[in-house]
Amino acid sequence: MKKFLLGSVALIALGAAPAMAADLAARPYTKAPPMIAAVYDWSGFYIGANGGWGTSRKSWDYLGPLAARPEGSHDASGAVAGGQIGYNWQVSSWVFGLEAQGNWADLKGSNASIGFAGVTNRSKIEAFGLFTGRIGYAWNNALLYARGGAAVVSDKYTYYPTATGIVTGSGSETRWGAAVGAGFEYGFTPNWSVAVAYDHLFLDSKDVTFSTGVVDRIKQDADIVTARINYRWGGPVVAKY
Repeated sequence: MKKFLLGSVALIALGAAPAMAADLAARPYTKAPPMIAAVYDWSGFYIGANGGWGTSRKSWDYLGPLAARPEGSHDASGAVAGGQIGYNWQVSSWVFGLEAQGNWADLKGSNASIGFAGVTNRSKIEAFGLFTGRIGYAWNNALLYARGGAAVVSDKYTYYPTATGIVTGSGSETRWGAAVGAGFEYGFTPNWSVAVAYDHLFLDSKDVTFSTGVVDRIKQDADIVTARINYRWGGPVVAKY
């Protein structure tokens, strides 16, 4: 009887083991979440400040009232500082934008006239503005772009006897032209970015009448290099799968 009971217990135990193993649910497999790539979005309005250096090449040609003659050329160089406001929109990796920029300038220069002995011609760009569209390609928070549009400058001119330095004649003008340029911009936070930009201004020739009645045809262009900082709103960093 004792052997029968022990055998029965053993059989029950052997039968229960597979049943208990079957009752244990298989551990579920959970797929790892996909990697999330942070994508910098350049879209939105921005406002900023800039500062740098510029130079303008001036060529003077005397037109009258005496016989016409060339008067030579000089470079007018100096500091620039100002601000910009604009809007960008991004399509895939391409960035399109519009911008208005206004700068104070102190681009000054002079030369001894080759047409009139003992006379010095002097010029100064006091301010300029740029109204441009741009197209760029973005590598996340790095943006390389080109731009073009209209330029306007505020010019002042004087001439005087070199020996005395006392101004004899003066003139001024607001001159429109074209601008092309390129830049590199880097977003160091979701809303702040820094950039370096170069612009060439095509300002052509224009006749300037001085206070004395003298007329000179003055041809000029300008090259501007600026460092910029912008604050942008309306386009924070987004996450895409």
